[in-house]
Amino acid sequence: MRIGAHLRDSGVCEFSVWAPSQSRLVLVLESPAKTEHPMVQDQDGYWKTVVPDVAPGTLYWYLLDGERLRPDPASFHQPRGVHQPSAVVDHGAYRWHDAEWQNIDLAKLVLYELHVGTFSVEGTFDGVIGRLDELHDLGINAIELMPVAQFPGERNWGYDGVYPFAVQHSYGGVDGLKHLVDVAHQRGIAVFLDVVYNHLGPEGNYLAEYGPYFTDRYRTPWGKAINYDGSYSDHVRNYFVENALAWIREFHIDGLRLDAVHAIFDNSATPFLQMLAGNVRAAEQETGRRCYLISESNLNDTKIIRPASEGGFAHDAQWSDDFHHSLHTILTGERDGYYEDFGSVSHLVKSLREGFVYSGQYSAYRKRCHGNSSAARPAEQFVISSQNHDQIGNRMHGERLSSLVPFEALKLAASLELLSPNVPLLFMGEEYAETNPFLFFVDHSDQNLIEAVRKGRKEEFQAFGWKEEPPDPQSVESFARSRLTWERRTAQKHKTMLAFYRRLISFRREQPALALLSKDHLQVEEIEQSGILIMQRWSDQQAVVAVFNLTETQSEIQVSFPAGTWKKLLDSADGQWDGGGSGVAETIPGTAAIRLNPYQAVLFTRE
Repeated sequence: MRIGAHLRDSGVCEFSVWAPSQSRLVLVLESPAKTEHPMVQDQDGYWKTVVPDVAPGTLYWYLLDGERLRPDPASFHQPRGVHQPSAVVDHGAYRWHDAEWQNIDLAKLVLYELHVGTFSVEGTFDGVIGRLDELHDLGINAIELMPVAQFPGERNWGYDGVYPFAVQHSYGGVDGLKHLVDVAHQRGIAVFLDVVYNHLGPEGNYLAEYGPYFTDRYRTPWGKAINYDGSYSDHVRNYFVENALAWIREFHIDGLRLDAVHAIFDNSATPFLQMLAGNVRAAEQETGRRCYLISESNLNDTKIIRPASEGGFAHDAQWSDDFHHSLHTILTGERDGYYEDFGSVSHLVKSLREGFVYSGQYSAYRKRCHGNSSAARPAEQFVISSQNHDQIGNRMHGERLSSLVPFEALKLAASLELLSPNVPLLFMGEEYAETNPFLFFVDHSDQNLIEAVRKGRKEEFQAFGWKEEPPDPQSVESFARSRLTWERRTAQKHKTMLAFYRRLISFRREQPALALLSKDHLQVEEIEQSGILIMQRWSDQQAVVAVFNLTETQSEIQVSFPAGTWKKLLDSADGQWDGGGSGVAETIPGTAAIRLNPYQAVLFTRE
């Protein structure tokens, strides 16, 4: 069922809203003159009316029970913020230039996560467009936008959005997002969008006044849970399915990253997440364009990515935080909170081999067994990162890895991430070792809510043993400090890191063994509990071996590669990468003794 305000070519506009809780509902147009239009309810609780001579940009409200003016829950544009009227959008007015665009193959993706507000000085979609050429030069072929659905105020991570269909006005609104997608496609870059279907933010959230969108049967860490399996849930599902389809149809989005699907509580026989995948596949047939679903979940459950024929939800891929946790704990030594479950090189080995580290064994952090095996799922179904918005921004001081480990360890992390057989995701600025933090920030107008957010952040950090006073999330300074400093890309160490990332990404395209994301063409092992990890990958055309020293000490080891002569492709200790000089020869036989510097990564190919 179509919802929202939809303009036809003739200027006639159809308004539709699901509001079964209402006994009377009136559409109120604010411009050019204030007029009221009674709406008619159908048997499913959808109120509708058709109004002639409606211009794009017309402001409108819904009058509930003759008392309260409220914005449209399916508004595409909130030009004056979350508490003010909605605006009619003419989606047909934008002239696209991407008719020849084809999405990137899942196995070839190099994702780049960014926050629109802090990515550039402008803090807008146009600001992102201004940097697309640099990202393309780096080798990025897909950007992933943190949520852009309308949130309160001017600054927010986006997970407090309250109008899932509306594009944040301060970023550039509807046309700004369309222009970004259009230009990105012309640069050969796909655009993924982070969407939040597990809760809505606390300020400007009027959905409950329209109907039973929420349920008391479950609770999320961020507020009321969405009603996906109770009475009236068919129409709640319709609301969020229509949202996903709008991003695909109207904005040409190439993939949706679903936030924290473990907080989508649904015990129905056909879960919402499975139903969503079916609708997205139908939209692909309609548009002729591929659209990926990539889910975030902390359950380590392959049900999300298994096909429907195997009882799964048939999503294309999911985030695998186990890789991040395994690598982070080794490099930093941190063991607080959920890091308690990690810290061994064997964890990193398993994450590279299979995806999930916890596949049914006991988790000390959770005090129970956790996960199921991901060994049988294809490597490209796992998105990995050494940094992302969660793992940086949910630290008390928002420190990036560049502020926690030495320069050589940063190159090691990049090598493990980009030489892996999984889909890599970089977090904005990672590629040049940005040192600015990425802090949590909000811009609420309710003082009680502001204090609640401050209190919640303090309590969250107690699990990690962090006792200091965290930066104020409401402060403009927290937002400003989180903005990238692009000028750093030309400073020596940062310039070197950027070139190092560029070289690694190019290898994923150009080296056949690295371009093939296959667990069947992969071998990973640690040498005798030395902290030295060896990863072999091969294809019909090529074989490569990567050696990683995960320790802070120099080590001399005996390696035994498959027979042949092995030539260095990349050595992080070389002078061109501002390393201290390498003791590894340019070519070595299959069996040889090599000396590795702390955190050194070396990639070989067989001649």
